[in-house]
Amino acid sequence: MTKTSIDTISPDYRTILEIVGPASSVLDLGCGTGELLSLLVQEKNVKAQGIEIDDKAIFECVAKGLSVFHDDIETGLPEYGDKSFNYVILNQSLQQVKRPDKVLQEAFRVGSRVIVGIPNFAYISARFQIFFKGKVPVTPSLPFEWHNTPNLHFLSLLDFIDYCEKQKIVIEDSYFMNGQGKVRLFPNLFAQTGIFVLSGYMR
Repeated sequence: MTKTSIDTISPDYRTILEIVGPASSVLDLGCGTGELLSLLVQEKNVKAQGIEIDDKAIFECVAKGLSVFHDDIETGLPEYGDKSFNYVILNQSLQQVKRPDKVLQEAFRVGSRVIVGIPNFAYISARFQIFFKGKVPVTPSLPFEWHNTPNLHFLSLLDFIDYCEKQKIVIEDSYFMNGQGKVRLFPNLFAQTGIFVLSGYMR
């Protein structure tokens, strides 16, 4: 398997690496070209599986020695039983699906914990670009222009926290970061991305 240098990984990958326990089972929904899964296998010896819809990305995953299946995560996960995985990861993919409610429901069904990573559309640089330029913002965590963005939902960190509260989803832990590392003060303003560890619905 191709190795990834831990010294060059992004802050969100580093945070997820800290969260996931050694030798655990992981399902990455929307795993892209498999950089995160490869890192988790390399550093945490996880039992890794991924689901991805892009054929070219899947070829890159296979070249890395990863087990990745071609599927649309919005159609559900019928091939997996309840609590099949210790962790289900949705990193930078939840805002790209049409029905996040359904995707999260299935993620909670097959995983004991769900790790969600989202870009922060209320990041200070994005606010300045909208206010002063009057244009859709482009930032390191939102690198696309309006005509080629895969994002369907535009939310801030506070939006996601409010969503979890309304849906009675338990947030076990949360981490906020920008290009320099973790952000502890006013994250909805100064963090580019957020990582949330969720443990399902409150009863």
